[in-house]
Amino acid sequence: MAQLRLDPQLMIGEPWADYALLDSGHGRKLERFGEFRFIRPEPQAMWSPRQDDWQADGEFLPGADEDGGGRWDLSPEVPDSWPLAWDDVRFRAQCTPFRHLGFFPDMAPVWEWMRGELADKPDAQTLNMFGYTGVGTLALSQCGPVTHVDASKKSVAQARDNAALAGMEDRPIRWLVDDAAKFAAREVRRENRYDGIILDPPKFGRGPKNETWRIEEGLAPLIVDCRQLLDENSRFLFLTVYAVRMSSLALAALLDEAFAGLPGTIEHGDLGVREETIDGGQAGRVLPTAIFARWRNSV
Repeated sequence: MAQLRLDPQLMIGEPWADYALLDSGHGRKLERFGEFRFIRPEPQAMWSPRQDDWQADGEFLPGADEDGGGRWDLSPEVPDSWPLAWDDVRFRAQCTPFRHLGFFPDMAPVWEWMRGELADKPDAQTLNMFGYTGVGTLALSQCGPVTHVDASKKSVAQARDNAALAGMEDRPIRWLVDDAAKFAAREVRRENRYDGIILDPPKFGRGPKNETWRIEEGLAPLIVDCRQLLDENSRFLFLTVYAVRMSSLALAALLDEAFAGLPGTIEHGDLGVREETIDGGQAGRVLPTAIFARWRNSV
């Protein structure tokens, strides 16, 4: 039976060549994406910035609605998109209407962790649902075949473009435009199984046939179906949740109920990004970004 760890875990992303959290505070954050710097809203940055003057190539100006809206104010030098890399994965960044830049840099420690969990399992079969522009899928493709599912035709097209940019277009990846919940239910009926599953569901979304997704309603039955796609020889399920008033303990309890019949451990905690070290060696603060829960099975 899977054992639930009550003590929270931290997964902290450190700066890398093409990304760094430079500073944060007063509800905003300053980040570097390649050669460009951007300011974005960040409600959890309640402290004061370390630097007085932020120089940036663009800023996202939020709208009046706390659930969305707003616009970018960009320098003319910022292109429509530009290439970045994490480890051996290359992809394109772009300033989207949703305030992010086409990928989630705080997921870097998760990509590394998943590779480690599958390091001794050649040709592992993995599933990435709500796969977005495919950076996590390309990271996982080092370990074996990946099924990438996203409801957005545009996002899947961007993911395929990223695969081509990375020179990974020939890797065994299935690119599917589909509703995640419906796909998982069909996979259960087909009696398919996976060695690892990653889930990054939005708070609200729509499927390719205008299906409605609300995390409070859809997450529990999706986890139940995902449990049926894993067995005692599988390695992990990793779930991240952004922008919801929910504790990681709640996510862990959900996994604890669904995974009661499997071995392994259920853990939960926060994802975060560490600020870049400033002159003088002052260590950067850690900015929390999301909550997570995971089932891991060290066979």
